Amino acid sequence: MNNKIGCLDLKGQHEQVKKEIFEAFEKVYEKTAFSGGPFVEEFEKKFAGYIGSNYAIGVSNGTIALHLAMLALGIKEGDEVIIPANTFIATAWGVSHANATPVFVDCDKDTWEIDATKIEAAITSKTKAVIGVHLYGQPFDVDAVKAICDKHNLFLVEDAAQAQGTRYKGKTVGVFGEMACYSFYPGKNLGACGEAGGLTTNNEAYVKKIQSLRNHGSTVRYYHDEIGYNYRMGGLEGASLSVKLNYLEGWNNRRREISKMYQKQITNPKIKMQQTPEWADGIYHLFVITTPEKELFVKHLDEHGISAAYHYPVPCHLQKAYAHLNYKAGDFPNAEYLAAHCVSLPMYAELTNEQVEIVIKAVNSF
Repeated sequence: MNNKIGCLDLKGQHEQVKKEIFEAFEKVYEKTAFSGGPFVEEFEKKFAGYIGSNYAIGVSNGTIALHLAMLALGIKEGDEVIIPANTFIATAWGVSHANATPVFVDCDKDTWEIDATKIEAAITSKTKAVIGVHLYGQPFDVDAVKAICDKHNLFLVEDAAQAQGTRYKGKTVGVFGEMACYSFYPGKNLGACGEAGGLTTNNEAYVKKIQSLRNHGSTVRYYHDEIGYNYRMGGLEGASLSVKLNYLEGWNNRRREISKMYQKQITNPKIKMQQTPEWADGIYHLFVITTPEKELFVKHLDEHGISAAYHYPVPCHLQKAYAHLNYKAGDFPNAEYLAAHCVSLPMYAELTNEQVEIVIKAVNSF
């Protein structure tokens, strides 16, 4: 079929904002402010205001945001950081890049977020932090995880890479932990024209540390106080994010509308959806379901002119990169079941009701 419904289609979004973004790019060109600079600073101010944090810091991608969060907290070799087994691998990279060890725990079988009841058993004398992931744009149970962190004197970091605008108990996520880390990869709900990431925090000391580390360990040009990195956000990326931020709430609300259609009208008993507690107000970065016959289901959708995707087919603890940690199949059954049976349905704000109905009909006919 020529008019295939994609799992993601960025073209429609960019057509809406093309004129404004190109005008913003012209301003970046006029000032030749391509690396950091005023357009990144403008976005940082706007994004902090949107999240409700005191500070936002722009960096070059979401993986780097997680790495810098660990460094700002003083996480180092010999330390352990607890993370969910079912997340995009970058959550673990942030820990590993700081030379610390990721310690995985299972997810809740219904919400698919980190299972707070499994965290305490994973805590050792080496544990320094917990990274909770707002997976697929749904919030994890912040209060439950934060209570454990407070009890054991651990840092809480929010991985909000998929959650720009997600709300937990009425409050926008990104303000509950020491820091929150964001990806502005083009496919995210708020995506740059290029690679970009960021952090939010209320702690000025973390801001100063991260601003130094992202800029070669320097606060005064050519004077380097520590070993740093070239982790700056680009000016074009910052400018594009400032434009798109004006549209984010509308785009997120449209995703919520589409998700409601899926939730109410998909009635196939072979399909299980992510459970959303009453306190969760997600932004549906992805709409993930599980089905016992994943490959057959994806083939069925393809025959009906619909593209699906897998997020994520191998849980972190079973990735080859972490074979040295000696986890094995069966350690985290909920995460493993999700990985083996998950399928992402089309989800983006530009889907028409007619297209959503086509997807629902195809899902129900499987």
